[in-house]
Amino acid sequence: MSFIHDDFLLESAAARRLYHNFAAAEPILDYHCHLPPVDVALNRRFANLFEIWLEGDHYKWRAMRAAGVDESLVTGGADPRDKFLAWANTVPLTLRNPLYHWTHLELKRYFGIDVLLDASTAVAVWDEANRLLATDELSAHGILKKFNVRALCTTDDPTGDLVYHAQIAASNCPAKVFPTFRPDKALAVHQPENFNAWVGKLALAANQDIDTFQNFLDAITSRHDAFHAIGCRLSDHGLNRLFGAPCTLAEAEEIFGKARSFQEVTPEEHVAYSAFMMFYFGQLDAARGWTKQVHLGARRNNNSRRLSELGPDTGYDSIGDWPQADALGGYMDALDAANSLPRMIVYNLNPADNYILATMIGNFQDGRIAGKIQFGSGWWFLDQKEAMEWQMNALSNCGLLSQFVGMLTDSRSFMSYPRHEYFRRVLCNLIGADIERGLLPDSDELAGPLVRNICYSNAARYLNLPLE
Repeated sequence: MSFIHDDFLLESAAARRLYHNFAAAEPILDYHCHLPPVDVALNRRFANLFEIWLEGDHYKWRAMRAAGVDESLVTGGADPRDKFLAWANTVPLTLRNPLYHWTHLELKRYFGIDVLLDASTAVAVWDEANRLLATDELSAHGILKKFNVRALCTTDDPTGDLVYHAQIAASNCPAKVFPTFRPDKALAVHQPENFNAWVGKLALAANQDIDTFQNFLDAITSRHDAFHAIGCRLSDHGLNRLFGAPCTLAEAEEIFGKARSFQEVTPEEHVAYSAFMMFYFGQLDAARGWTKQVHLGARRNNNSRRLSELGPDTGYDSIGDWPQADALGGYMDALDAANSLPRMIVYNLNPADNYILATMIGNFQDGRIAGKIQFGSGWWFLDQKEAMEWQMNALSNCGLLSQFVGMLTDSRSFMSYPRHEYFRRVLCNLIGADIERGLLPDSDELAGPLVRNICYSNAARYLNLPLE
């Protein structure tokens, strides 16, 4: 039997029945990813396996470094084929790392390659994959069709001109593609040079001068409107933790003025200003019926030497340990008290905080929107079998798994769509194990719709995207 077989990860008869009858055929709604809109708009064709698979994958980069691979073969200037061969040599060393599962699942689903990747198979894999990448089926549009992707949401700065999204909407792309509003740079008053450069871009995008704080808020609102007009229904924020401290308009205006004058903004002022802005963003999202996504707990750019050499997002980030409960509760309470709490998905990077988030979301369900506040799927270091189970167990024990909006790729790679299959197999195995142990009834009428809805229908219902 091959390693990736029909019943991969499905350890019981109930799990196999749930997956094959209720999960496998469901379409994909990838509501949070980092695919470049330009690649979809131009229906990108990938020159080789390195380009589609290794080019920006910091998961693989971290593993290669841990295996002693020289940086020239990781992010450096080595030939793409040599970089791939270095990755192939690394793969056998990744046993028990989720990369081993993902690698072979992706090779099987994209290329029909069913051998174990190592030094002895690398050249044949490289040649066969490159041959298939030249076909229409593995262009950007071909991949979206192949994996039955109904819709995906990219991650976009408010200063972006959305031209590629307009091109996609007017094209024959088989999937709907929507932007996501990611205004993290609006909070960076503690870095005046970067902040002012971004404000300049915002002024151009909004086609207005930004001489005052009110101008700034108006420009952000204008871009929020522009995103909505092209189909955006989600925002996203990447934060260490939320900002629950109150801050008045006058205080935020003063801090904004300091940053615009290139004066130092203290850490306390940064927190206060960010609290004001996050409250403002929440009001915008609630007024438009959007879903706010909040990614909490990453400790980024830990290696200062590598940051100066390679820049951010190159594999030097990890889990942080900031206290989350008070700030998260304070933030949602402030919006709720103002009748401006939007739909919200909260993603957690520190598994020690799973039960904090799983219980906190229950405080703000409103009895009108099913699952209004969501505990998001395990992400980044937690988007693997064990941590997916932790997240779903915490949600099940403290809330309603039945309302969960399920999986997303959170990826920059067109090779990541099997992550949805992986999640679905883990979900079915989890539910199937409970059935086999007598903890749940052995009833497809109960468990089947639960699985099917988590795979697609819950997200399609919840997110208010213009899918038709």
